Amino acid sequence: MDFQTRFSRISIFILLFALLSFACSTPSWFPFKKGPPHQAKIKELLDKEVVIIDRQEYVKVPNPKAREGTAEPKYLYIPVNDYLSHKEAYTTSVASVDLTQREGSTLSTSSGSTTEMDIASVSVSKPSPLLKKKVVVAYFEDRTANADDPLGDWVAEKLVKDLERRSLGALFVDYSVVREFIEKRGTGQNSLEVPGTLSLLNEVFGIHAVVIGSLSGPYVFTSRTVTDQEGTATAVIRLEVKVIETLTGQVVKTFSSHNPMLATKEKGSFSDEKAKLKAIDLTISDISRSMSRELDTLDWSCRVVKVEGEECYLNAGKVTGLRLGDRLDVFLPGEPGTASPPKGQIQISGFLGMDASVGKIVDGKKPEVNDVLRLGGRRGT
Repeated sequence: MDFQTRFSRISIFILLFALLSFACSTPSWFPFKKGPPHQAKIKELLDKEVVIIDRQEYVKVPNPKAREGTAEPKYLYIPVNDYLSHKEAYTTSVASVDLTQREGSTLSTSSGSTTEMDIASVSVSKPSPLLKKKVVVAYFEDRTANADDPLGDWVAEKLVKDLERRSLGALFVDYSVVREFIEKRGTGQNSLEVPGTLSLLNEVFGIHAVVIGSLSGPYVFTSRTVTDQEGTATAVIRLEVKVIETLTGQVVKTFSSHNPMLATKEKGSFSDEKAKLKAIDLTISDISRSMSRELDTLDWSCRVVKVEGEECYLNAGKVTGLRLGDRLDVFLPGEPGTASPPKGQIQISGFLGMDASVGKIVDGKKPEVNDVLRLGGRRGT
């Protein structure tokens, strides 16, 4: 067989193989391929930036109002389906999309990369007026374990992590800092319930609430049979927690919870330890669900810690959620929350340190150290 004949046969074989391949499927590199109808949208979005917000696709478009010199954001985010249905409308005017409820969402581009976007650049409505309350969770008293087993410490820390995930209006202060402070004053954890100590924590740290708790358990029950030598274990733990408001010294709410025992059933190696962990997780999840709602509804206030001329220094700042220009009403220490009118008003003019601020007197009498301030109006940015 000569070279020309062999080359012709190879060419025919390659051609037949290619035809069969196209008959069965279309290669990914082929420029035109049949696909599901929704893929037709892609060509309409080739020149647009598409982002994913809470699993929904949005098209990033310029905000026409931003050109007017207003405080409007430069871009708006329109649901893909709305954009495709009224594409021509977005070339002249763009309907705004309320994304304030998506604060903190992770935005993902269509290429798969993720970035954290400041909600200020997405939202076109006013920000939430929520100011965060400072809360400290003390280590729990362990009524059953021995002194060498710091289970109460671990459970308290675990509760804080769960509350941080759930609560929208609470900032959690490191308890070790608070404990060191009260120990230097010659008192221990038991003094956290004393009104004088509570008031001091409010004045010094700006703490709004102290959480004190105790636990019983976990109690583990293990059964073994001839066929199950490693055994089957269940466990139960009980948590009792109370929230104390520092400004008034009153117990705001008491929570008590224990896990369903059958939900902790574990078999095999280390079944008793697995059952313990499951009991703790279930109980913490149950109690933090109710507790986070209570913390979010606490009244917010802060204190005047220093006065110099016309300026007042406060124990709350940017981390708390205050903004430049916000106005705070000033009350005497014994009057917050009453029907009495405020003695004056200050306006936030700057921030200091981790979470402190400075304000200037704009109305009424000059504030004094330890005066209580409450939000009077959100005028800041």
